[in-house]
Amino acid sequence: MKALLLESTDGPEAVRVVDVETPEPVAGQVRVAIKAASMNHREMWISRGLYPGMVTPCTMGCDGAGVVDMIGEGVTGVEIGDEVVLYPGRDWGPNRHAPQAEFGLLGMPHPGTIAEYVCVPAENLAPKPAGMSWEEAAASILTGLTAWRALMFKGQLQPTDTVLISGVGGGVATFGLAYAVALGCKVYVTGESEEVIERAKSMGATDGLLYTDPEWRKKVGPMTGGIDVVLDGAPGPSYANYIRAIKPGARIVIYGSTAGDKFEITATGVFLKSASIVGSQVGDPEDFRNMLDFIDKHGIKPVIEKTFPLAEADKALTYLENDHKFGKVAITV
Repeated sequence: MKALLLESTDGPEAVRVVDVETPEPVAGQVRVAIKAASMNHREMWISRGLYPGMVTPCTMGCDGAGVVDMIGEGVTGVEIGDEVVLYPGRDWGPNRHAPQAEFGLLGMPHPGTIAEYVCVPAENLAPKPAGMSWEEAAASILTGLTAWRALMFKGQLQPTDTVLISGVGGGVATFGLAYAVALGCKVYVTGESEEVIERAKSMGATDGLLYTDPEWRKKVGPMTGGIDVVLDGAPGPSYANYIRAIKPGARIVIYGSTAGDKFEITATGVFLKSASIVGSQVGDPEDFRNMLDFIDKHGIKPVIEKTFPLAEADKALTYLENDHKFGKVAITV
């Protein structure tokens, strides 16, 4: 089969689409003929070896949607031809608050979805949302799940909350915007350009600020009237700008470190507001089911910026790094 393969950690230019052995399911697994996948920034870090538990060579990608075409021994409740989306992780464990040490994602360390076929445990399957294309279904998985867990489980988002979403345009932030708007929240964003902010406003954001504006820390409080929940994937350059604008009891949810690992926290800015700073990553199987139910109920779909065929999946990764502005990059298989 064809797959996007990582053989060396020399960056996005080192991945390539090649022929690899077609997998067959072992007991408890099913094989899915992938119809669509999508790219995440995760693939960029992996291509450079910046990911724990690196294993090479490895087929890449953790977002996948397709059709069940082979069923392993002992699997029940699954039929050949079922249209499914794939929970992107394996072995989360019993603790809803954090995964166990054995947890891992498809595409590293486990075989990935940017391929013609992938084998996964039967419990990783969920029905494909009926109102979505294959590309939309695949593009909803990792970023949609990460945003869901961060806002709904970790951030305990309520319809009356005022939300600040940092760096709108990225996949997680864009899904976070869609969820918060659907829930009825008042949502503000930061973005890299006026075009990005206007795009967010067309999706329901009340207003936005350029994070390139050195004065945005002075504007965010008066604009928002105070923030209940912050969704932030790059706290390094942003935390100091919004911390004075949070309300008592605010929840700041950090789901990434795109702009660097370190940022300075002033203790008084947190304890005098009885605020919480919490970390969030991916989501467990219960989050996945809840997210799919919410997406179906509210008719939420991902923003797909560009689609590539599997044969050009290597170009898709380069595009994500150099040209991506808003939404998701999908792969048609």
